[in-house]
Amino acid sequence: MIKNLGRSTIVFDEPISILGYASVVGKKEKEGPLGKYFDKAYDNNKFGEETWEKSESRLQTDAVQLAIEKANLLPQDISYIFSGDLLNQCTSSVFGLREFDIPYLGQYGACSTMAQTIAMASIFVASGCGKYCSAVTSSHFCSAEKQFRFPLDYGGQRTPTAQWTVTGSGSVVIGKGENSPFIKAVTIGKINDLGIKDANNMGAAMAPAAADTIKNYLKDTNQKPDDFDLILTGDLGQVGSTLLIEMLDKDGINIAPYHNDCGLMIFDLQKQDVHAGGSGCGCSGSVLCGYILDRVKNEDLNNILFIATGALMSTTSSQQGESIPSIAHLIHISKSM
Repeated sequence: MIKNLGRSTIVFDEPISILGYASVVGKKEKEGPLGKYFDKAYDNNKFGEETWEKSESRLQTDAVQLAIEKANLLPQDISYIFSGDLLNQCTSSVFGLREFDIPYLGQYGACSTMAQTIAMASIFVASGCGKYCSAVTSSHFCSAEKQFRFPLDYGGQRTPTAQWTVTGSGSVVIGKGENSPFIKAVTIGKINDLGIKDANNMGAAMAPAAADTIKNYLKDTNQKPDDFDLILTGDLGQVGSTLLIEMLDKDGINIAPYHNDCGLMIFDLQKQDVHAGGSGCGCSGSVLCGYILDRVKNEDLNNILFIATGALMSTTSSQQGESIPSIAHLIHISKSM
């Protein structure tokens, strides 16, 4: 059963379970603090492919295959697959998943795509439209730099507020089941835009969306930050995380004791040159599927909010002087239903 609370929150009254999950990352992510938790890590960022874009597609292929195997299923068991990435027309998803022969629904939520695909997969399963649904996303440092900033050969300087796009992918398989982790609810975010135009300061652009979605969920469900072991944002990094805590604090909501950010967790900011932290669809996807869900399954974490954030920009809109709208979607994950 599906129940709506407020304007944007959907609660599931029956067990919607994450049956399998997997993460695949590149060399820099393997060398970070969470390196041992990822299912698969490559020793270079080409993975034997000819282009960066094909390398990113390989991330999704591997993550989806591993998640399906860990769910003890086959590709033909999956009713629908929801996927997206940062590249034009989500080409990493299309070319990475075309061999699976699974009905496909492409998603674009920028770096919020992991939460968006999980939300869609959960809704389809809860409504009975699909028995098992996969959700996946990816990003690749080299393909993202090539599209949104400068080719690597250019050697451009990065500002202190810039974040490092994670080379990684996360995938889950959703179905009705009796084993944790469970999806208890989702909140669909609204487009926020406070006029930020600096493409090298994504944290500042995305923090307002995260704040808005968290406030909406707490209001809709009548819950408080201390009801959760962890309130995990996607890739706000240092700048965005600080702004998020300040914005919510002004509204009397103190998430500081419970908050962490995937962009701060995946790299060692002191030892790895990533400036303000990690970013990209694969940032929250790989941290959630490589580290966090294991902690829920092993009962180290009982109740978490996962809020993936995205900057809804394009190279064209930035060149035309547009601001950077942002979005954040929320998934409530628990060890018990």
